[in-house]
Amino acid sequence: MSAIERHARAEPGLERRVDHALAVLREAADRHAGRIVFTTSLGAEDMVITDLIARHRLPIPLATLQTGRLHAETLALIPRLEARYGVQLEQWQPRQEEVLHFVRQHGEMAMRDSVELRKACCAMRKLEPLARALAGRDAWVTGLRREQSGARAEVPFLSLDDQGREKVAPLADWSWGDVWHYIDDFHVPYNPLHDQFFPSIGCEPCTRAVALGEDFRAGRWWWENESAKECGLHVTAMPRKETA
Repeated sequence: MSAIERHARAEPGLERRVDHALAVLREAADRHAGRIVFTTSLGAEDMVITDLIARHRLPIPLATLQTGRLHAETLALIPRLEARYGVQLEQWQPRQEEVLHFVRQHGEMAMRDSVELRKACCAMRKLEPLARALAGRDAWVTGLRREQSGARAEVPFLSLDDQGREKVAPLADWSWGDVWHYIDDFHVPYNPLHDQFFPSIGCEPCTRAVALGEDFRAGRWWWENESAKECGLHVTAMPRKETA
């Protein structure tokens, strides 16, 4: 059974939420003309946002973090996305000399040894490339949803990140069923790992499939305490702005 067959169950009012998500994106693109980017992780939510941006020709470029440890299925999605939507995805990579030094000092699987080393790996492979991707930009779009985890239960549509940039979450109020209903309706390409019970997909060593009844993000850093399960990309250190 595919992820679409398992999950595509729209909650009442999805059409309104689609219109609202599009309005949030369009208004953000207008406010930050030439200084906004969509940082996609290539997960299901982000493929919906990609489709909204491309389908409505919004002037928002797409970027992704090519960490060096992504699944083959995730990497294979990039050329499919580019061919389908006629866009070129910016790919931001970690600094190779830093990766080599880290691996030599701590080993290929250092992220399993301690929370500190896992967060150091995330900082090197995600946070530093993200900082370069966001340099010169004052807004970024993400696929955060309130339903994803307890830590994200109050995600606003608009907020400020720890550098004062506007952070846009157009799908904040969407359900998982909404996401897959949209993917089904518009034939949006997606990562085949979703069909294999991977709801949340990160780097290969840090992601596993989830079992029936497990939390949405249970497959991320599953060896850690639940309170540690963020990589640092989605820290909001400044007060929220008014939601759209």
